[in-house]
Amino acid sequence: MIEAAMIWNEPNNKSHWDLEIDPEWARYAECVRRAGAAIEQANPAVLRVLGGMSPIDPAWVERMQAYGALDAVDVVAVHGFPLDWNLWPIHAWPDKIAEIEAVTDKPVWVTEVGVGSFGAEEVQQFGVDRTAELLIGRVSRIFWYSLFDLPQSWGATTRHREAEGSSYYRHFYMGLIREDGTPKLALEHFARHADRMGLMQWFHFEDPRLDEAVAWMKRLGVRHLRTGLSWADRFRPDALGWFDRQMEAIEAFDVTLTFCFTPEHLGVVPHHTSAPVDCQGFADFCAEMIERYAPVQIPAALTA
Repeated sequence: MIEAAMIWNEPNNKSHWDLEIDPEWARYAECVRRAGAAIEQANPAVLRVLGGMSPIDPAWVERMQAYGALDAVDVVAVHGFPLDWNLWPIHAWPDKIAEIEAVTDKPVWVTEVGVGSFGAEEVQQFGVDRTAELLIGRVSRIFWYSLFDLPQSWGATTRHREAEGSSYYRHFYMGLIREDGTPKLALEHFARHADRMGLMQWFHFEDPRLDEAVAWMKRLGVRHLRTGLSWADRFRPDALGWFDRQMEAIEAFDVTLTFCFTPEHLGVVPHHTSAPVDCQGFADFCAEMIERYAPVQIPAALTA
């Protein structure tokens, strides 16, 4: 079941939204307004989530409010990786949530939180338990990033490999399960919290790990899953065939479905991080996906 639709991923991060094209996020805010309206029209029961911010920035939330974007969403989302990329300690999580609550009355979800095993698996093990201690009961949705390590041969979705140094390579160690399919030390610890702390797992187009991921999540007792459907992938051959397979495979979970990635031919520049030339195209994609995978349920009494 789709309980929520997220409008883009980390839009205040230059690796996911081209700030040279849209330095004040005005185009992004327009996309939020249009997509939020389209999702509500397609199914008003689906919660609309402002794309998970990274870094956590109350000034950016205030900017979205000034643009009217918060009027088109129901939830504000944050992402945090304090032991890998952020310049604040893991113990500051409650303070970071409070910073956002101080500038909006929208509920705050943590839609990506993770600790990698780049330095040592024991660090990730600690990270799972401390994150659960700090966030379970503090926010209503938490999504651990991620179930699987990113395969080394795939590459991370970033344009800054040369500039990031070791930070780039941490992307490949965020999973609870290694690339070869064997579990890390932290997996058993995550299982203790899996009914209250969901998973965030991206699936690439025709991802061969889909069925294995679903099997692991059911075994662990995961209830909530965040994943995504790519607007750019919508233009691949048999895109709907892959989308249908993915969505059927994960139908047992309560899903927060992220919509992002600009098709090259529809961007201001030909790149998946580009602002689209026309935000209505993105809104139409969001509506199409909600109508296909979360259609309004008509009570049986009304169809008899």
